[in-house]
Amino acid sequence: MHIDIYLALGSAVVGFLVGMTGLGGGALMTPMLVLVFGIAPSAAISSDLIAALFMKPFGVAIHWKRKTVESKIVKLLCIGSVPAAFLGTYAMHLMGNSATAERRLQILLGAALILGSAAMIVRAFVPSQHVQSSKPVRYRTYPTIAVGALCGFMVGLTSVGAGSLIMIFLIMLYPTMRNERLVGTDMAQSIPLTMAATAGSLIFGHIEFAVTASIILGSVPAVVVGSLISSRGTFKVVRPFIAGVVLLSGLKYVGTPIPVLGVAAVATMFGVVFMTVRAKPVDKPLELEPRFAVASASE
Repeated sequence: MHIDIYLALGSAVVGFLVGMTGLGGGALMTPMLVLVFGIAPSAAISSDLIAALFMKPFGVAIHWKRKTVESKIVKLLCIGSVPAAFLGTYAMHLMGNSATAERRLQILLGAALILGSAAMIVRAFVPSQHVQSSKPVRYRTYPTIAVGALCGFMVGLTSVGAGSLIMIFLIMLYPTMRNERLVGTDMAQSIPLTMAATAGSLIFGHIEFAVTASIILGSVPAVVVGSLISSRGTFKVVRPFIAGVVLLSGLKYVGTPIPVLGVAAVATMFGVVFMTVRAKPVDKPLELEPRFAVASASE
């Protein structure tokens, strides 16, 4: 099996950003595989999903140890996302692997990336909470399950949504949850979701194992380093840059003409500068007392 060192290095960058920001790797890894390395969208999506199954547990272990995971919300999300992710991979299988099908999948991927970048931009304008509270979490059961189902299907179909979309929905449903708990909870729910999508990918094909091995080699150590940083407070200043890159990738996928893409790139650059100036460089570290071990997700 051939290991592509350049692909491994690129995957290391993506893995670090995933661990540090909690954003889904599909929003970054899949565009890199398709646009930089010329891999077919179906193979890139499937390979990325399998690699994520190896990449994310290391980051989740760090967040779990530091009590930045809200397990009840994870369970609710997975009730919806696990079956929906498998259905998403089946939908991709039904599309086939012809040139026309790959183009359609590329357009769907582009639309998902544009939606994901919009979610990241909204996230940049939502302040993190730093006030601790002893009140129990008020779980929103059915809306949380619905969010899991919607995003799970998108992950299975495009590999996008595990981080960028679920993150913003979590903020809407649980607005007082701290940033580090958002990252930890989102990463934890992505493991069962990714397992379901991976099972579907293995059954329905489209996987390139050499690509998957290169991704794992580069991303796993990097996501550990990123998670060590994010569990102590996420560097939100990175998010605007990621949002800009994801937006331009999505526009490229859907076939935006070069002149329009150039204008979008300039506008994105100014937007990134604005959001970077507005964002705080680092969230304050979370210091939990024993009495907050269960109810701290309401912070």
